[in-house]
Amino acid sequence: MGSAGAKSAVEWLVSAAPDPEACRWDWERNPLGVTLLPAGRLWDVLILTGELGYPTLDVLTRLVDRPGPVLSDFGDSRMGFFVPPGTAARWIATGVRSAGRGTWIVVPYPGRATGGVRWLIPPDGTGHLTDPVILELAMHEAVAQLAGDG
Repeated sequence: MGSAGAKSAVEWLVSAAPDPEACRWDWERNPLGVTLLPAGRLWDVLILTGELGYPTLDVLTRLVDRPGPVLSDFGDSRMGFFVPPGTAARWIATGVRSAGRGTWIVVPYPGRATGGVRWLIPPDGTGHLTDPVILELAMHEAVAQLAGDG
């Protein structure tokens, strides 16, 4: 991602914060390269185990040109798919956690290495998110593939 892309991604991400300018200023100076941002305003996050998340991401990238942002945590044990706000409240699937209104998530600075959480697919700054219907299809396909491998 070029510096212009990283800048627009940062602007988009911090626009979810109660005080975007203060958030951006603190984030740029944070030695860990992470900040806490509220879910439920510009996006919700569906959190899958890495075991399901990676195959789901593989299927998703075959279904759409570019998925929305995807985070991976320390050790790749969980992955967070950014979806439209309100999705978390309506999502009913076992084994999938969600972050919606009233929750906060740790977000790494785009284009900067951090010690733990990282972007598998960074935001592009446009607000593009993963369609939850397509994500659900990708999850079903991934589960079917995992069941077939066993």
